[in-house]
Amino acid sequence: MSVRLFFAALLITAVQSSFCQTITVNKENRTVAVMVTDDAQVEANVAVVTVGFTAYGSDQQQTYLDATRTSNAVIDALHASGIKQDAIESADQSLTEIDDNDKLRYTKGIRFRFSQSWHVTVPAGAAADTIHTAVTAGANDSGGIQWKLDKDEVLEASAEDKALAHAQKIAERYAAGLKCKLGPMVYASNQVPVRGFFGGMLNTESASVKARNVNLKPLAIAPERITKSATVYAVFSIE
Repeated sequence: MSVRLFFAALLITAVQSSFCQTITVNKENRTVAVMVTDDAQVEANVAVVTVGFTAYGSDQQQTYLDATRTSNAVIDALHASGIKQDAIESADQSLTEIDDNDKLRYTKGIRFRFSQSWHVTVPAGAAADTIHTAVTAGANDSGGIQWKLDKDEVLEASAEDKALAHAQKIAERYAAGLKCKLGPMVYASNQVPVRGFFGGMLNTESASVKARNVNLKPLAIAPERITKSATVYAVFSIE
């Protein structure tokens, strides 16, 4: 948390973009101005999970046919787990030829690579089960999670309220130090910084995870705590 405090015994007439102030003497008004940045935090309640797979083959048509089977198996498994179609969004799909730069696969006769991925939006608590369901159905390139809130504006408002209350407490303390009484707020503004996102991916070489990991439990995943910041500039009159 950072706090910048500006006090003028008489009216503050302007605040420039660099947070500098122009102070003008005016016998009819006195103010105290405070700038405060505060945070509010809450656990994410929405997860956008990235699931997908990569398959290899020696023949273009066979590679594609194998990929369609895995693709449909993953989607069918997600649907069977209760995830609706409108919660699934295609992210990427491609069939590419492998050249001799990929020596490990090229020497084994592998010539084609197919990859596909989706973004699946689920409640935060269902993220681990979603990954588990997809991986056991053949999604060997899965695991990225973007944590979100279904209502960002509620957390933003909480951060703003917290910053404004903090600003008032500081203003009251400085007014008391000057043997004055803090009057009503006469001006306020705010800005909210943009938050970044977290993600990661699991990556295995085989699209046949299902057969080998039937008894595996879902991953232990804890939702990220979302933080919103608000900067409030507030001007109060003093009596």
